[in-house]
Amino acid sequence: MKSYFACSLCHNGLLGGGLIVDENTITYKTGKITADKKYSNLKLSRNSIKNLSWKRIVFPIATFEMKDGEKYSFMIFNKWRFIKVYNL
Repeated sequence: MKSYFACSLCHNGLLGGGLIVDENTITYKTGKITADKKYSNLKLSRNSIKNLSWKRIVFPIATFEMKDGEKYSFMIFNKWRFIKVYNL
């Protein structure tokens, strides 16, 4: 089952969009025309995620550390629901 979350990608500033979470993939999508093509439809395979960590500045920031060393940070506006869906 897919679940949707409002979020912003934290990369050279904030880039608003949405996360789609399903059993295999975390997908970030944005319609911003200024977004780099790599980030406009970013798919993170659950098998490739090494670690998920959280910090809070004003809003909760989730950082996905990938097995290849890449890191992607997102400001997710419903942390508790995200954690529940992510851990299913």
